[in-house]
Amino acid sequence: MPILSPWYDFRDLGNAAARLADALRDIDAPEGVVYALVGLLGAVGVLLFVGLTTLVNIWVERRLIGRMQVRRGPNRLGPFGLLQPVADAIKLMQKEALTPRLADGLVFTLAPVVIFIPAILAFAVLPWGEKMVLADLNVGVLYLLALGSTNSLIVFMAGYASNNKYALLGAMRVIAMLISYEIPGVLSLLAVVAFTGTMSLSGIVDFQANYWSWLLFFQPLALVIFLLGSTVELNRSPADIAEAESEIIAGYHIEYSGMKWGLFYAVELVNSIAISAVIASLFLGGWWTFGLEEFVPGWLIFIGKIYACYFLLIWFRGTLPRFRVDQLMAFAWKFLLPMALVNILLVALEITVWEEFDLSAGAVLPVFAVVNFALAGALVAGWARVMAAQFERFPRRARLVPDIDVPLPAEGGGHAARAAV
Repeated sequence: MPILSPWYDFRDLGNAAARLADALRDIDAPEGVVYALVGLLGAVGVLLFVGLTTLVNIWVERRLIGRMQVRRGPNRLGPFGLLQPVADAIKLMQKEALTPRLADGLVFTLAPVVIFIPAILAFAVLPWGEKMVLADLNVGVLYLLALGSTNSLIVFMAGYASNNKYALLGAMRVIAMLISYEIPGVLSLLAVVAFTGTMSLSGIVDFQANYWSWLLFFQPLALVIFLLGSTVELNRSPADIAEAESEIIAGYHIEYSGMKWGLFYAVELVNSIAISAVIASLFLGGWWTFGLEEFVPGWLIFIGKIYACYFLLIWFRGTLPRFRVDQLMAFAWKFLLPMALVNILLVALEITVWEEFDLSAGAVLPVFAVVNFALAGALVAGWARVMAAQFERFPRRARLVPDIDVPLPAEGGGHAARAAV
């Protein structure tokens, strides 16, 4: 309908890009030029979204954590403190960016710039709408895993080039965490790929739309594993031991100052949005929401889901204490990895039963959802009960004693006397 066509274009901005491509072809523009211009338009849109949300998220995160910790948060600059991120950016740009005398200057400077590349490239394969995908790769999940694996190298660049033992120690801690948590993270995504039968993010969203259900209901354990592992990948509380001030000062970026340090801080916010977008696409249906996308633009729904997942990350940061390094590593190898392996076996069994017996989706999927939720709850509760014993250092009940022995210095020197209080 002509009246609804502008609204339809607004609901899915991919239609506007398609019209632009058709207009360029009508004037006999080379196909390479059409492809480049449409791709450039999508890239500009992604960069605008990333840039604006990064500034907004600085205020959102500080404000929410302030409320969680019974504080006001930013409230001085502008209405409700909205200009605080702008003031912080101006302050960082005015500060001098120092480079240690004995540091590797080239690598030291490249690290905060290069670390943005995988964070930005991750948005290319995200399905913002039915036709709003910048690069609809049929190996989108593998592409995201490959981008995530490059962070270890970039962090090591920053730590090693600083020529500082604390920076190097912080970098090695991050690398140990990333490698340890990448394994259960990959296995959780492998379960998603096996269940849906595709590695394309658009294909996974279409799977959820075709079967009229979010993958959250079929893969709850995979969601929990990926969400918990992502907090480590993001280097956020409670897994930010690389920046444990009482142990190794500021971690791998201790020698960075000014805008170079600001880039490391900003990329954590960008990565948080990217991880939230991946969770929204894989487990929450992406732009699809039970027919709501027929009335509300799918990309607005997708952004809403992104910020719902981002709120969970903020909630973790504002409430949970920092783990010790031994607790964090044990959690990956003794909890998440066994859970991920059990989930893979369960998914393989369910897919085999579904295909071998040619069962209808309407009959088998509700059964899978109930079984997976029950088994996920039982495994998490049981395994947590087994693991908790090794970390308990205090008695469960208070011990009442009649006397307390206090060592006192002897009057004439020598050994300390014992006195009962």
